Amino acid sequence: MNSSPAWDPAREIVVEPARPEPLYAQVARQLQAAIEDGRLPAGTRLANEIDLAAGLRLSRPTVRQAIQTLVNQGLLVRKRGVGTQVVRTKVARPLRLSSLFDDLAGLGGTPGSAVLVNRLEPAGPDAAARLECPGLGEVRRLRRIRTVDGEPLAVMNNYLPPDLPAPADEELRGHGLYQLLRTAGVRLHSAQQSIGARLATPEDADLLGEQPGAALLTMARTTYDETGRVVEYGWHVYRASRYSFNLSLTNGPA
Repeated sequence: MNSSPAWDPAREIVVEPARPEPLYAQVARQLQAAIEDGRLPAGTRLANEIDLAAGLRLSRPTVRQAIQTLVNQGLLVRKRGVGTQVVRTKVARPLRLSSLFDDLAGLGGTPGSAVLVNRLEPAGPDAAARLECPGLGEVRRLRRIRTVDGEPLAVMNNYLPPDLPAPADEELRGHGLYQLLRTAGVRLHSAQQSIGARLATPEDADLLGEQPGAALLTMARTTYDETGRVVEYGWHVYRASRYSFNLSLTNGPA
């Protein structure tokens, strides 16, 4: 049994007035670090603003601004009659040629999928263009809700060429699409990807458990095999309160 004392923000946070960083940002940064490394696990209740401000020897508006910063990031939530509580941390996904399912499993979560659509349907001009196959007659359409630990995280849409092995619903519920494609002998080689943002529609909100107008991240990806053929086109939306992309940059020519 773990007998170590709980992490106490009033005792552990160090505020340095001489730093150029605003006081509220110093508090928010240290709270965020404690949430992300597990010192403040999901479900932990913070002291009220008055007590926290007194413990840190800061003004109540400064503490309120720090807390609101993390509420806006989806790391804290204010509940009437309960106070301020830590919620689940964001999923931070690296940008690489991998499926969200595999990334979530690698981060220690329990991924799952609800399959909404898995069928062959007529390929309209948009699907044919996305798969770079003019004159395409049919396309396999996938639509899934990706969950982590039972909580909805993303709505995922995909077009696949009709001649690829068709994944069964049961396979899609328990595996990532890229894993299924590789198992079927498809050799994924490269992808082109774009990331954006938009506001949640009523349908998005219903599927993701968000409010209409909530911030969503968007991602569109075209994936190629080693011959240069398009083997998958995906367009997905993610809850911005629970999800982010990590991007590594290297120095190059100016």
